[in-house]
Amino acid sequence: MKNKSVLIIGSGLSGLLSGYILSKEGFQVTILEKHFQIGGCLQTFKRNGCIFDTGFHYVGGLDKGQNLYRFFKYFDLIDRLKLKPQDEDFDQISFYDGSSYWFRSGYEAFIDRLSADFPDERKSIQRYIHKIREMSDAFPLYNLRNVGGGYSETHLFQESIADYMYNLTSNDRLMNVLAGTNPLYAGVPEKSPMYIHSLINNSNIESSWRLVDGSQQVADRLVESIESYGGKVRASAEVKRLVVKEKRVTAVELADGEILEADSVISSIHPVRTLEMIGKDKIRNAYRSRINSLENTISSFVVYVVFKPNRFKYLNYNTYHYTQDSVWITKDYKESEWPQGYLFLTPAVSSSDQFAECASIISFMDFREVKKWENTSIGRRGEEYEAFKRYKAEILLNEVEKKFPGFKDSIKTYYTSSPLTYRDYTGTEEGSIYGILKDSKNIMKTLILPRTKIKNLFLTGQNTNVHGILGVTIGSVLTCGEFVDVNYLIDKIRKAAE
Repeated sequence: MKNKSVLIIGSGLSGLLSGYILSKEGFQVTILEKHFQIGGCLQTFKRNGCIFDTGFHYVGGLDKGQNLYRFFKYFDLIDRLKLKPQDEDFDQISFYDGSSYWFRSGYEAFIDRLSADFPDERKSIQRYIHKIREMSDAFPLYNLRNVGGGYSETHLFQESIADYMYNLTSNDRLMNVLAGTNPLYAGVPEKSPMYIHSLINNSNIESSWRLVDGSQQVADRLVESIESYGGKVRASAEVKRLVVKEKRVTAVELADGEILEADSVISSIHPVRTLEMIGKDKIRNAYRSRINSLENTISSFVVYVVFKPNRFKYLNYNTYHYTQDSVWITKDYKESEWPQGYLFLTPAVSSSDQFAECASIISFMDFREVKKWENTSIGRRGEEYEAFKRYKAEILLNEVEKKFPGFKDSIKTYYTSSPLTYRDYTGTEEGSIYGILKDSKNIMKTLILPRTKIKNLFLTGQNTNVHGILGVTIGSVLTCGEFVDVNYLIDKIRKAAE
């Protein structure tokens, strides 16, 4: 199939990684991005001289020899990114009662650090670490081992986080601490599979990193590589329709009417949005109905804070704070008690290690809170909407002040985004931050494979595998395995890191 043409819809991480692999393998790749800025959730924006990330805040597994390091070595990223290791105590889980617990890098160090707070639960914490390592080891691509046909690990998909945690310990606080980073996957305890929790947390416990001066650099480096291999990346090129004839995509039509032909198409956008581009008579109703019926993860409300110079200390760790005993906000979401928790972090910048220039505060938000403005567009939502955002922002800022006294006096200004913002920039249903919710009780329904019911249309991105940087990276390799033997690709990735 080499030298054949491939169109990729969307320039988020999955689209760019797929474009890198296939252009390097000799395919004629063109990536089509509807926005003026490349990168999807890798995008950054600048306000008052501060760089804010929109989706990539920190990442694990980048120490030499670790899994994401090996992938990034193959993608020619590891030596071209500005990276900063986080503190040894990289995640803080804190609660309304003033208690705080720390996740420390390294398996034994993690056990020792948490056992100091739960001395009677050391064996439970040891079993937890054994579990996440065991589940991570069971996924071949996570460890760059050769894969067989299909998904041989489906039995591991059927254990929910709740199933595991309730059998691990009777200590409610320990259960909530161990699940305290669930904003990384918007978990629903009785549905979300334990393997998702394991893959994400295992990688972060191995090592934890921030990108200095924002995540846009990842997109920029990948675009440079793709173009060096002869690929093209086009911004402001919105795909409106897939032209399907005899169960094959023959071309895509852009919003301006331009027609682009291709031998194959990969869509990295939400599967529902992808199917909307296909005529109703071109794909089976059963497949369309199944995709349309899937539940999506919750959305978020974000406050982007700009600090006065030299007023707020740079924190080289992440704080997950909860205003209640339960960390499962997605399950217990109450508009009247918002925010029930938030993630607080100060992005790394090259200009200062001592003081923070800015901060991001991220809290779950149900789309229903902004539904009355769902038919509006960016910049045209009206004063009532702007007042709503200011009201919510002040509530959230007041909560952060309780955790970090003096925080509000350090603020120069702030900006906000809502589920509508995320919806309109990412194309996800109702601004879902992680796309389709995986359900351990109905795993085969919520497991989206790269191959679709149209012969030469493929899917990639967080909906087809696990979200997060590592999950999307693995998913891109699986999708490209439909074009080039996947074990051949795995071998090339392994060799690149030697």
